[in-house]
Amino acid sequence: MPAKPPRTSFTATLVKAKDMNAVGIVVPPEAVAALGTSKRPAVKVTIGAYTYRSTVAVMGGRFMVGVAAEHRAAAGVDGGDTVTVTLELDVEPRVTPVPADLKAALTKAKALAAFAASAPSKRKEWVRQVEEAKAADTRARRIAKVVAALKT
Repeated sequence: MPAKPPRTSFTATLVKAKDMNAVGIVVPPEAVAALGTSKRPAVKVTIGAYTYRSTVAVMGGRFMVGVAAEHRAAAGVDGGDTVTVTLELDVEPRVTPVPADLKAALTKAKALAAFAASAPSKRKEWVRQVEEAKAADTRARRIAKVVAALKT
């Protein structure tokens, strides 16, 4: 049986950015150290009974994890709340299903490998942009934009 990934828990106040709908968790340096050697580890974030995947980032000299509006709603929290946070090193691959039309365009342009080598967050965002297009011509333009970004 494989060893369990490292995990750590701490209490934090959700920090709300000024003039934005952005909320984050300041992660203590010792919590980052407990997860391994990376300063930007991929993590599973648990607040209450809700868990989501993210990555620790450095912002303004502090380790932070973002808490998007969808995650705040699902966890029943908001900026200013004090919560218990558990971070677990996320060792599972970050897989983003690629829509057939986007995959076909990437394959035709010989850009599928570049897409696969992109950061998981970037792949997820490109797929989201394509999937949220309401009109076929908008979807086609967005696919062309993704392909162009990968060909440069």
